[in-house]
Amino acid sequence: MSTAMPFDADTTLLSDVTAAVKTAGLTLRDRHTPHARGVSLDEIVDEIHANDDAVLDVLREPLLRARQGSRWAEDELAGGALPPGEWWVVDPAEGNINHVHGMDDWAVTATLVRDNRPVLTVVHLPLTGDTYTAVAGGGARLNDRPLKVSAKTDVGAALVGTGQARPGEDERTFRRIGDSVTAMLVNGLVVRVSVPATMQLIHVAAGRTDAFWQFSDVRSGLVAGALLVAEAGGTVTDLAGEAWNTGSRDFLAAAPGIHAAALEVLAPIV
Repeated sequence: MSTAMPFDADTTLLSDVTAAVKTAGLTLRDRHTPHARGVSLDEIVDEIHANDDAVLDVLREPLLRARQGSRWAEDELAGGALPPGEWWVVDPAEGNINHVHGMDDWAVTATLVRDNRPVLTVVHLPLTGDTYTAVAGGGARLNDRPLKVSAKTDVGAALVGTGQARPGEDERTFRRIGDSVTAMLVNGLVVRVSVPATMQLIHVAAGRTDAFWQFSDVRSGLVAGALLVAEAGGTVTDLAGEAWNTGSRDFLAAAPGIHAAALEVLAPIV
């Protein structure tokens, strides 16, 4: 049975979700330092887990309360389709590795996924105070300003990006990433390779960059950006050109004028 809700109900929910994510962002901001924390791998992992735990302590309960009957996707590095219904897919510290190394590219994200499609998202950047939001069918916004993807039509003029989804991917995935970067360096203008995915996807949604792809199905890094780009007028598919959902194997979000060309470059890389 479908769990579809009226658009108005999602729009009303957005206010509560935004407030919860911004409050959680204060916790993550207070934990940030301008220097790297941790030297050994164990120390770095401990810092990452401490960030996650601190933010989840203040974020989980308000989100579940805001949408009665919703469930929580526990593993932020998990991929693949979710069971039917409504799920919160949250990254309490998207770009956690950047945060613990004293850098600025990190955020708090919360996305409501309904029957494997994102329908509402909030991405908050605590250091700048910027908040990106989208509701399916209602457009995407940065604070109070509507977002619109790039109008480019020439992939040769495109600024594009990719990155790994998580540590310890298999060697085949790493080789695909490398091959795709080479292919886009040949066919595009400039390629950015960085993490996290969401911090690249907000730039696609805002028209600052033109495409982002990833050879992964990690949900927490893709659902927020997928909805923001789609609601800003972009095209979001897998690398076979089919409509993307949380069960898709790979991912491409692009300005519509260069999507087909980007797909032509990337699709043969297997």
